[in-house]
Amino acid sequence: MKTILVVDDESKIRDVVVSYLQKEGFRTMEAASGSEALEVLQRTSVHLVILDLMLPDMDGEQVCLRIRKMNSMPILMLTAKVSENNRIKGLSVGADDYLTKPFDPREVIARVRAILRRTDDSQLLADRLSFNNGHLEIDSLKQMVLCHGEPINLTPNEYKLLLALAKYPQRHFTRDELIDKVLGYAFEGDIRTIDQHVKNIRHKIEPDPKKPRYIVTVYGSGYRFSGAQHE
Repeated sequence: MKTILVVDDESKIRDVVVSYLQKEGFRTMEAASGSEALEVLQRTSVHLVILDLMLPDMDGEQVCLRIRKMNSMPILMLTAKVSENNRIKGLSVGADDYLTKPFDPREVIARVRAILRRTDDSQLLADRLSFNNGHLEIDSLKQMVLCHGEPINLTPNEYKLLLALAKYPQRHFTRDELIDKVLGYAFEGDIRTIDQHVKNIRHKIEPDPKKPRYIVTVYGSGYRFSGAQHE
């Protein structure tokens, strides 16, 4: 049974979301503040976090950053802010998906299920990819990425995007193709979401993000992975 942590200071919203999640067979936990959420995560294993952006003690983006320092569990961010900049900022700090209030609880369930499908360990290949004499290694059995032997903390979507590209070096993928592979065909957001994920990955794995060695832009279309592979 998957465990979902619902973080929102409005008890009515928590009650509704928790009720729908439990009806769908999920185990739930609740937190009314950022600090309470972090305490829960330190003592309990959770499969996904539903995180409100506006919390009484710290904003959701801060909480998201703190969670990312602990692990790479998926995060669905909820917010009343609707601007493109806020959505991009949420993704840039590690959120995997973004849903604006007011929302239909059934959509929350659909997003949760889609995220969990995308990050399901059983869907990953049990192999290890190595590039540029071991500078970059991707262990899909352990879901681990290493640069010079040091682990790199990627979000689930960042990891899946990197793996999708790295499995087919030099192959050109359009943004739409990457949306389908990483976010799912039912994703209804901006395809430029892929650009933000690529930017995040570059900052984590590239020696010089402004001159990327691995994820190369195919201008006007998408991306391809460029790297000499070694067994």
